[in-house]
Amino acid sequence: MNRDELLKCLTEFDFMAVDLGLYLNTHPHDEEAMSKYNEAIMEAEKARMAYETNFGPLCSFRSPARAKWTWINNPWPWQEKFNFELKR
Repeated sequence: MNRDELLKCLTEFDFMAVDLGLYLNTHPHDEEAMSKYNEAIMEAEKARMAYETNFGPLCSFRSPARAKWTWINNPWPWQEKFNFELKR
């Protein structure tokens, strides 16, 4: 996957995890929802790791500093280059 595809994939899985987490707040015994929540968390982590391996850290506090501080080399979230466009 390219950079934009990985970001979109990560966004989808993170959204799914947040949504299912909210649902589980009111339905804590729903085993199917818990399973889907855990799957979304694992898939989001895979996408996050793939992105960070190929394109650098997504945030400054999640990744250990390597030989140099690479966080500043990425586009910032408010820059147009950082954001991908969704198909309408």
